[in-house]
Amino acid sequence: MTKGLIEQPITDTLEKNYMPYAMSVIVSRAIPEIDGFKPSHRKLLYTMYKMGLLTGNRTKSANVVGQTMKLNPHGDMAIYETLVRLTRGNDALLHPFVDSKGNFGKQYSRDMAFAAPRYTEVKLDKICHEIFKDIDKNTVDFVDNYDGTMKEPALLPTTFPNILVNPNQGIAVGMASSICSFNLEEVCETTIAFLKDENVDVVSTLKAPDFSTGGQLIYNEKSIREIYATGRGSVKLRAKYRYDPKNNCIEIYEIPYSTTIEAIIDKIVELVKQNRIREISDIRDETDLSGLKIVLDLKKNTDPDKLMNKLFKLTPLQDSFACNFNVLINGKPMVLGVKGILREWTLFRINCIKRQIAFDIEKKSDKLHLLKGLKKILLDIDKAIKIIRETEQEAEVVPNLMKGFDIDQVQAEFIAEIKLRNLNKEYILKRTDEIDSLEKEIEDLQKTFKDESRIKKIIIKELKEVAQKYGKPRRTEIIMEETIVDDTAEENFIEDYNLKIFLTKQNYLKKISLVSLRGSSEQKLKEEDTIIQEIEASNKFDLLLFSNKYTVYKLKIHEINDCKASSLGEYLPNLLEMEPDEKIIYIVATDNYSGYMLFGFENGKVAKIDFSSYATKTNRKKLTNAYSNLSRLVYIKWIKEDVDLVAFSSINKVLVFNTAGINPKTTRDSQGVQVLKAKKGSTMVQIKGMDEVRFVDVDYYRTKNIPATGCYLKPEDRVDEQLRLW
Repeated sequence: MTKGLIEQPITDTLEKNYMPYAMSVIVSRAIPEIDGFKPSHRKLLYTMYKMGLLTGNRTKSANVVGQTMKLNPHGDMAIYETLVRLTRGNDALLHPFVDSKGNFGKQYSRDMAFAAPRYTEVKLDKICHEIFKDIDKNTVDFVDNYDGTMKEPALLPTTFPNILVNPNQGIAVGMASSICSFNLEEVCETTIAFLKDENVDVVSTLKAPDFSTGGQLIYNEKSIREIYATGRGSVKLRAKYRYDPKNNCIEIYEIPYSTTIEAIIDKIVELVKQNRIREISDIRDETDLSGLKIVLDLKKNTDPDKLMNKLFKLTPLQDSFACNFNVLINGKPMVLGVKGILREWTLFRINCIKRQIAFDIEKKSDKLHLLKGLKKILLDIDKAIKIIRETEQEAEVVPNLMKGFDIDQVQAEFIAEIKLRNLNKEYILKRTDEIDSLEKEIEDLQKTFKDESRIKKIIIKELKEVAQKYGKPRRTEIIMEETIVDDTAEENFIEDYNLKIFLTKQNYLKKISLVSLRGSSEQKLKEEDTIIQEIEASNKFDLLLFSNKYTVYKLKIHEINDCKASSLGEYLPNLLEMEPDEKIIYIVATDNYSGYMLFGFENGKVAKIDFSSYATKTNRKKLTNAYSNLSRLVYIKWIKEDVDLVAFSSINKVLVFNTAGINPKTTRDSQGVQVLKAKKGSTMVQIKGMDEVRFVDVDYYRTKNIPATGCYLKPEDRVDEQLRLW
């Protein structure tokens, strides 16, 4: 061991160093608690509350940020970004907590930057009355701030389940939280129903999530019930649009909460460049002070609804919001369903009200105690005055009153502090008349404190008031999944037409429609380049391109740019990102992957591979081991059904055989079976189709069984020297 180095077991190091960090992130940063706030939110809002911004005028955001740093040790920009999300101007929340003035960016825009804190102004929104209600009545625990110089609330005593009303997302260490927002009125109604009966079906009142950006929610009851029961699942959201026939354009004015304007525009532009979308002539972001707007200018005769269905399929105009209701309960992260959250919130709220009642009982009891002492003076005001007047030392006034009226020190202090003008019968009678009402109030409070059903009635009353004061109509429209016509399969949107594909020796690929070919069939090629293969296909077919590196590349033909005969076409090494010395030697177009691929090798073997072996469930664009690499390839061909072929050896032996004698394989790089036997070290040099040869007597070369050595080529059947594949 090197001198000076100390060996540390990794498990011990992780436990000592990493675990405290992980717990800090989980408990003190990323996961919201039952009041619906993360610590950063709570510190910021409480600071604003203490600054008097619940009722006062707006103040500069920079002022709020500076004051918040007394509770939150993070940097000023981190605090300001937290503030931005809570504002009315940012549109991230259904019910913003901060009333704002100035530019706070937009939740639905990635690039719309918010103004600096010195330019913007904020105050607490009215709904914060419900967030801080009775916070000064010991409803929640207070803890020390980070340096022990101040106290801050551990939770905020929200009068409604804010945890469900405003969205919350956070990534901790080893876990995350993603809570969607729900409509305030629906949440209050559901909570009231739950308080009355815990077995209530929450789906009947809590219809579906509701998002600040609006849009449409594709309702699937099974998915909703799964989310409500387990706290996990996802909902599908899509944008809202309108068609303007006068300008022949589509205006998108609401988008899914989980995406941004820029992400949508970038994806549409990408699709247009790829020729997957041909109906759009221009796209503009016309978002302004009146709200979000993305404008799509359409080409003539475009069906806007069909185009939007296509865009829903291919872009974030339809997106999913993944739910993970991970909440901190008494410092422990728990994934809860809606009922679980309501149950925990109810326990929390009952505890808040009990603490508030206990606080009121204590204050009223103290007041009652003082008034009972004051009542005793009523029996003899003159005596009280006489005691005070005849007491020589000030320090003896309270003890003398205690003796004279049989009262305790607190009562005596209260009596001694009464102004001289109030030492009259009328004042004292008025004050002591409160005794009976106070006793009744205390008795009623004590009954409520002990009776949970009465506390629940208080919660229900508060929820009804919150719903009435702050309730808003749903922003996200609910559309039933079964009402959506599922014509969004991508192939339904692809323009179908017949075409020809040309492959050249120098690896250029041309995709030319038959209509274009009829207009001009003279092919433009680079110098010394030749066409080595041409095939007919449809625009909806897949194209498979086999290379000399035992690889097959797969393309959707509709994704390849159309060209004219007068152009060079696509340069495949760039299009496919091929290796420097790699070449495409053969292409196949298909729509159903039927038939077989034949591979003939120099060692005399032929592999017959089921073409379905090249079909993949995913959109993989490159398959390795497309054919065997154990011997040099001399022949490659796609066949629909079995055919007769002619094999030639290096010593002019010829064999006519039928592919039916070769068993098909599903393994792409199979070596196949021996067809042409070697003789005197001969090799197979090529295979031809029957239409490529002119034999006087074909049966002379034919064999019923393979492998075979074949027969020497007759002089009358001589052909020109054959070319190799490359």
